[in-house]
Amino acid sequence: YRDYVDISVAVSTPKGLVVPVIKDVHDKSFAGIESSILDVALKARNNKLTVADMTGGTFTISNGGVFGSMMGTPIINPPQSAVLGMHAITKRAVVVNDEIKIRPMMYLALTYDHRLVDGREAATFLVTVRDLIQNPEKMLLQ
Repeated sequence: YRDYVDISVAVSTPKGLVVPVIKDVHDKSFAGIESSILDVALKARNNKLTVADMTGGTFTISNGGVFGSMMGTPIINPPQSAVLGMHAITKRAVVVNDEIKIRPMMYLALTYDHRLVDGREAATFLVTVRDLIQNPEKMLLQ
């Protein structure tokens, strides 16, 4: 196990998808992470990424939803431990208090290496991500 968190973020470029790494995420503020994502995204789109920008990730976040993807299974890029796939928000019929209602739904997918991540922790992580997406103000309070 490592004592740092380097998160890879999928970025679409004219030449295809690349996954640069945001280093030392555990030491950054929310605004710092957002700024770092913007920096690597611009480098990627301007074809300025280096090998160092692309190596060392421990976890990947991919948002196929920006392309309209409703579901999918992200694949781990070794040696990473897991990848979170976030998909498009679409209106779906759901049951609320025994009635069918139309609600915005977003599917999440987490693929993880069971040798490194226990299923219980993975499921708990997904529930936390879901709760934060449903109530983003909680991210500002943590």
